[in-house]
Amino acid sequence: MSEQTASQHRRIGLVEDHESVAIGLSVMLKDEPDLELVCIGTTVSELLAQNVTLDLAILDLRLADGSSPKSNVEQLRTAGLETLIFTGAENPFLVRSAARAGVLGVVRKSEPTAVVVDAIRAAASGGQVVTTEWAAAIDGDPGLDEVGLSPRQLEVLELYASGEKADRVARLTGLAPQTVNDYLQRIRQKYAAAGRPAPTKTDLYKRAVEDGVLPIPERRDFGRNLTLTNNDLQ
Repeated sequence: MSEQTASQHRRIGLVEDHESVAIGLSVMLKDEPDLELVCIGTTVSELLAQNVTLDLAILDLRLADGSSPKSNVEQLRTAGLETLIFTGAENPFLVRSAARAGVLGVVRKSEPTAVVVDAIRAAASGGQVVTTEWAAAIDGDPGLDEVGLSPRQLEVLELYASGEKADRVARLTGLAPQTVNDYLQRIRQKYAAAGRPAPTKTDLYKRAVEDGVLPIPERRDFGRNLTLTNNDLQ
C-alpha cells in the first residue's frame, strides 16, 4: 500500500441486522485497499458500544428493533459519525426522514458493486452521495403534481391524516380549532387545484402517503436476525 493510499485509509462501521447483507458488504470491500469494514452492529447502540474509531457509518433504513432512521442518524452524528444509508427499501417516507437528519446519501442494495463501493468511498471522505432515487424521495414523486403545502400545513396534515381528530390536532399544535379547520380546507383546496382531490379524511391519508408525509403501510418482519460476529469479517 502506497503512502498516499495509507493516508486515505477509511474505517467503516455497519449497522445491519441481515447477516447476508453484512457478509456481502464485507466481500465488496475486501479487496479495496483504502476501505475497511472494521465492525458491525445490529443496532446503532451496539455499534457505538464497540468504541471503535470510524470514518463512516453505513446504516440500513429498517431495523428489527423498530428504531427510526431519523433517531439513528441523529445518534450517530452526536457520536461524531457521518452516515450513508444502504437499503433495499423503497419507502420515500423513511428516506426523507433520514435525509432530514443529515445523511450523506442513500444507496440501494440492488446497485452494482462498483456503484456501492464508489458511494462508500465518497461518503467516507465526507462527500455527498446524490442519487436519482434519493433526490426523488426528497423532492416527492416526480409523477405527482406538487401542491406547495407550508411547513405548518404539513404538520396539520401529518397529524390529521394519521388519525387524529381536528380538536386533538389543535391541542398538539397549539392552534385554535377553527384555525386547524381552515388549514384543512386550504390543504384540500391545494390538492384539488393540483388535480389530486382529497375530499375525505381517507383521501388525505392517501395524499400524505404519496407525498412522503406519512409512511407507506408495511407488514412487520418478525424473522430478521443477525448472528454475524466481527470474526466473520476477517
